[in-house]
Amino acid sequence: MTRRPTLYLASASPRRRELLQQIGVDFQPLLADEHEDVEALEAERASEAPARYVRRVTAAKLDAALARLRRRGLAPGAVLCADTTVALGTRILGKPLDAAQARDMLDALAGTEHRVLSAVALAWPQAGGAWRRAEALSISRVRMAPLPAPAIAAYVDSGEPFGKAGAYAVQGRAAAFIEHLSGSYSGVMGLPLFETAALLRDAGILS
Repeated sequence: MTRRPTLYLASASPRRRELLQQIGVDFQPLLADEHEDVEALEAERASEAPARYVRRVTAAKLDAALARLRRRGLAPGAVLCADTTVALGTRILGKPLDAAQARDMLDALAGTEHRVLSAVALAWPQAGGAWRRAEALSISRVRMAPLPAPAIAAYVDSGEPFGKAGAYAVQGRAAAFIEHLSGSYSGVMGLPLFETAALLRDAGILS
């Protein structure tokens, strides 16, 4: 039986770990060192379109993860990275910095349809020391019900919006706010499994 290559997941997200486990993929975490400023990679650029932004950030995360792999002298293997953002028109809604920002984001999303863009990138070693890279982008549309101010305040007070693009988690309490979702539920969670599985098959990690 041929041994499958090691897969490194360069993400601290528990949701991405759970989603990979859901499709039976074994992996090793490849988390950032203390001196690495991963959040800085997610900084927006002026007038940057959401799709371009999320793909650029994911590629930058992959570059940083490959450098981390080499620096630590780890065994060669495939490296998986992902990034998710919420877009209301051309406005990018990242992770809220505080409660006021979370309330503002949720107030903007309430009663509207928005997009959730999840990019995934994979690099795996080739003969001769080269690396092959591939990426995919999932775009879903989510319509959130109108939300009264007390509902938004209670949700923010729960702490769930923090660390989440667009200040909500579809797999958590915010599921009660979602009227309709068209696209990839796992992509809205943070890792589009259909696209991820296709990349992993190309790398020989998934049958």
